[in-house]
Amino acid sequence: MINPAELELLRDALAKLAQGFAGLPPYTPDFDTEATARVLQLVAERMQDNYPYYHPRYAGQMLKPPHAVARIAYAMSLWVNPNNHALDGGRASSALEKECVADLGRMYGWDTLLGHLTGGGTMANLEALWVAGRLHPGKQIIASAQAHYTHTRISDVLGLPFAPVAVDEQGRMNPKAIEQLLQTGEVGTIVATLGNTGLGAVDPLAEILELAKHYGARVHADAAYGGYFGLASELRDDTKAAFDCLSEVDSIVVDPHKHGLQPYGCGCVLFRDPDVGRFYKHDSPFTYFSSAELHLGEISLECSRPGASAVALWATQQLYPLVSGGQFAQWLDQSLLAAQDLWRQLCDSEWYQPLMQPELDIVVYAIAAPDAVDASQCARRVFACAAEKDLHLAMIELPVEAVRVWLPEMTANAETVTCLRSVLMKPEHRDWVADIVRILEECATDL
Repeated sequence: MINPAELELLRDALAKLAQGFAGLPPYTPDFDTEATARVLQLVAERMQDNYPYYHPRYAGQMLKPPHAVARIAYAMSLWVNPNNHALDGGRASSALEKECVADLGRMYGWDTLLGHLTGGGTMANLEALWVAGRLHPGKQIIASAQAHYTHTRISDVLGLPFAPVAVDEQGRMNPKAIEQLLQTGEVGTIVATLGNTGLGAVDPLAEILELAKHYGARVHADAAYGGYFGLASELRDDTKAAFDCLSEVDSIVVDPHKHGLQPYGCGCVLFRDPDVGRFYKHDSPFTYFSSAELHLGEISLECSRPGASAVALWATQQLYPLVSGGQFAQWLDQSLLAAQDLWRQLCDSEWYQPLMQPELDIVVYAIAAPDAVDASQCARRVFACAAEKDLHLAMIELPVEAVRVWLPEMTANAETVTCLRSVLMKPEHRDWVADIVRILEECATDL
């Protein structure tokens, strides 16, 4: 879990940082080391009450350990504790944030854009939908029925009507259902999810863009989870087609604290048209990339934000550039291949029925039971059994009819079915698929 080399690198980085302030009169803040040590030991003991998120045996929720360079850069920056709301509070880290955001924009083919880091995907999506509401006042927001619940909540906060869109058997928004809503003339923004958090499904962005163009709607891409996968080479052709269209949307949200190897919280919102900066009420949104004096707080709804997030992200993107074929992209491919491996092996199981073939690195599977109630009960027992064997999974509730697409003989004696869900975010997961399947099979035989 802990590599001593990280502590040595942190010490060296702090020594380099201190050189920048060597001209000041000597001053070192004092504290009670013995009392601090006692408290830290208590904290460490309390923190043991966690799942082993860093380990490949953790294949549950979307929890990916930050890379060492991000941890070290983040920790080092805390000795300055910059605030990226204003240049007075974060001179260096604000410059690093602008460079990070420019790199993220270029990943989507945008050389000119407006954007900034946020505390996470929820805040980033809030800003995107806030701008959408300013451009289409009172108009409806629509998103997949499998989209993150934050869109419903945000729409309510913004006072904008919201409607869910039915999904197909692959968990993607149904274009016909989108068009039916667009025909009412009440829709202002379509939220396309590129990697929904439950199933990992990618909405058909090319078709969505065509519909939006025809009906005059705005398109926001919630790529909080899947936003980096456009760099990968192992995407299915239909999934790749959606990522290839990202440059045509109006706004994008991506979470570096998911696949970007960053600590929490680090989200990002990007706007293709810098002119939307006028809604933030500063003099000129076009000065974002040209003026060294522009405060990031002038193009953000958030005020105080940790500059440490920008420092960590900048360091990571320097070490692992956002380019196709690079090391970062290869790690994404390993996660995609791990999910495909797990899905194929579960297809051969007599106990499990995987649902849709994974588009990204999330695999959802049901217990092959005669009815919905039995399948749910068995899934919960497998979940508990696997945890006892140090394999940590997640569960998801799905409509029974969605599950019966893959298990047509299942009796629908309940509205929903509890299914199992594995998120294989770590590239190392590919080497552990056989171990994961072994434990799943052992637990199934104990049912």
